[in-house]
Amino acid sequence: MQLSVEDALVVVDIQYDFLPGGSLAVAGGNEIIEPINALARKFRNVVQTQDWHPADHISFASNHPGMEPFQTIELPYGTQVLWPDHCVIGTKGALFSVALDIPQVQTIVRKGYRETIDSYSAFKENDHKTATGLAGYLRERGIKRIFVVGLATDFCVAWTAEDGMELGFEAIVIDDATRAINTNGSLEAAWSRMNAAGVRRMQLKDFSGLLDV
Repeated sequence: MQLSVEDALVVVDIQYDFLPGGSLAVAGGNEIIEPINALARKFRNVVQTQDWHPADHISFASNHPGMEPFQTIELPYGTQVLWPDHCVIGTKGALFSVALDIPQVQTIVRKGYRETIDSYSAFKENDHKTATGLAGYLRERGIKRIFVVGLATDFCVAWTAEDGMELGFEAIVIDDATRAINTNGSLEAAWSRMNAAGVRRMQLKDFSGLLDV
């Protein structure tokens, strides 16, 4: 396999609230930072995503009296998992980890800042209609293939890969450069959807002999 200028790495949500000690910590989330730093240096095109929520966000269990984190509710756009408060605008938890060292990142996509709708995917919010603008950005730069890494496999990584396929990009998830929340069978369900959508699955070792581009 050869990388080209038509490839982009999408680094999803490496933020303090998703790392050990954070309010929505993903087990092992800190383990993927150094591999992602190394992998990013093989790409000319790198994008980061950043969860970016107002304090009154509809996805926070604290904003639904009597509900607990990881319970679900029905919203106009479908089933919504209720989360602990996380990645609130202006807090340390919303910041990228200082250990993340990818100076060649060219754009950052912030998602989830509309209080009435959650946003997992880097391409669309959870109504599957409201666009972030990333697809247009990638197309204007001639990108045809995306490699997705980061947190969490079963939510923001999966939805990004699935939407990428739907929008005409080839999408590949580098499995061991992600970690999952895996609540109520969410990881198995995510991979079932990704497989059905045609998302490819690779491992970091598949890049071990790759020449830098």
